[in-house]
Amino acid sequence: MRELVPKAGTKSDCLQREQLALWFKAVRELPNPVHAAYLQAALLTGARREELAGLRWEDVDFRWCSLTIRDKVEGLRVIPLTPCVSHLLAALPRRNGWVFSSPTAADGRITDPREAHGRALAAAGLPHLTIHGLRRSFGTLCEWVEMPAGIAAQIQGHKPSATAEKHYRRRPLDLLRMWHQKAEAWMLEQAGLPVPSASEEPARLRVIGQQG
Repeated sequence: MRELVPKAGTKSDCLQREQLALWFKAVRELPNPVHAAYLQAALLTGARREELAGLRWEDVDFRWCSLTIRDKVEGLRVIPLTPCVSHLLAALPRRNGWVFSSPTAADGRITDPREAHGRALAAAGLPHLTIHGLRRSFGTLCEWVEMPAGIAAQIQGHKPSATAEKHYRRRPLDLLRMWHQKAEAWMLEQAGLPVPSASEEPARLRVIGQQG
């Protein structure tokens, strides 16, 4: 499906700090809670579109706060499940094995969130922004909290550049979490939103069989 907004600037589209409040407000007001959660998770994790769409409940560890991402570069990568993303996922209807489920899609999961994102951008009066632009925005916005480039790259599943290859190291999840939570909190603060505590229990998962 084609984007609903013009294609100009698709390789450099990125949310600015000043746009976060408008973006979050419009996305949170989308009528479909799965679309709203997906788009927020895309920005807050920096994951690729299909990596997030393919997330299954077995990949989500609420106890140890981790997400297992099916990475197109390395096969699998484990990233932190940050407090806001944890709350977003826990509030979703548990219709089937997919986290971002759809009762109308043939395979039972979200297929194309671009139309919903286009509506949110239009409502907010924001310029064109692709789903990949949300991934790009994560990397850029993380610089505001001075997240080390290697930490951001590991969270996003970037292959190390040739120049940095000899310095590449796998950081433990708790080190990733420290920086990831800092970045998430900063983004929410810029949007004027409450920052959930890491110790706060997310809402219990709902098992449903109908629209929700």
